Amino acid sequence: MDWDSNSMLKTTTVGSFPKSEELKSARAKVRRRQMDPAELISLEEAATREWIRIQEEIGLDILVDGEQYRGDMATYFAEHLGGFSISSLVRSYGNRYYRKPIAVRKIQWKGPITVDWFKFAQGLTRKPVKGMLTGPYTMMDWSFDEHYPNRRAFCLDLARAIHEEVKALEAAGARFIQIDEPAVSTRTEEIELAVEAMRIVTEGVRVQTGTHICYGDFEKVYPQILGLAVDQIDLEFTNSNFALLDLIRKIPFTKEVGFGVVDVHSHRVESVDEIKGAIRRGLEVFPPEKLYVDPDCGLKTRLKEEAVAKLTHMVAAVREVRRELGAEAVPRP
Repeated sequence: MDWDSNSMLKTTTVGSFPKSEELKSARAKVRRRQMDPAELISLEEAATREWIRIQEEIGLDILVDGEQYRGDMATYFAEHLGGFSISSLVRSYGNRYYRKPIAVRKIQWKGPITVDWFKFAQGLTRKPVKGMLTGPYTMMDWSFDEHYPNRRAFCLDLARAIHEEVKALEAAGARFIQIDEPAVSTRTEEIELAVEAMRIVTEGVRVQTGTHICYGDFEKVYPQILGLAVDQIDLEFTNSNFALLDLIRKIPFTKEVGFGVVDVHSHRVESVDEIKGAIRRGLEVFPPEKLYVDPDCGLKTRLKEEAVAKLTHMVAAVREVRRELGAEAVPRP
């Protein structure tokens, strides 16, 4: 990654941003065949342009495309991989529903899934844009299986398919690729399977890689998650009141960390001083050059103005802490 060697406390975000009601309505219309899919793509492109512009204005160091073209993070990939069909609506939690993938035959990579969107977003900025995809363990765990003899066989075929997507993103110029694995900390007895699968996903990849894990039973998967074959592990800290720091003090973290400093489940916008306090807590445990500052998770569930305000305060807090550390250097695009 082309970073200034003196840079520290790099800022980024996890991946998703809020979608407008117009965009959500258009997606529903396309599903009902009431709108030309090309019109939806135009809206998705416009939304992506806007979120790239907003991130640059805020001053984030590493950008994301905002996932304006995705619905559910598992179903989107299942729709583009061979071997899946899609269920009718299934309740996930609360009043949220999604169409669950169903493995009906061997899972295969048919061709690039996210590459065109990555290239579109990267073409709008000189700053690095993450390549982002859902990891094999989460894809397996969030799908029905009507084909494979066991979860391991299903997961490892997904890992081989997703490895091809990672290689395609690398070939397209991605400098940072994030493989989201939120399910890893929910079935703690299968952590070794998740580790095995990630080894396949990132094998031979030379660019920086990371994984995002959130809202699980970390006490039961730490330090095993350090075995994941990525350069960075991104974790939520704020929502759990930084409890994970106590574990890390006992068994040191061996990778770069994505350090969540704003709560994506709260409408409240954290103050700059509050976020500075969170960053200082992180710096008690992690060296500043290995600490990336971001929200706990994706911001898609927040109102647009809340998401923008949270990130604006976050970047302001990082800049003040950098000044206090005497480290004004920031990542070079």
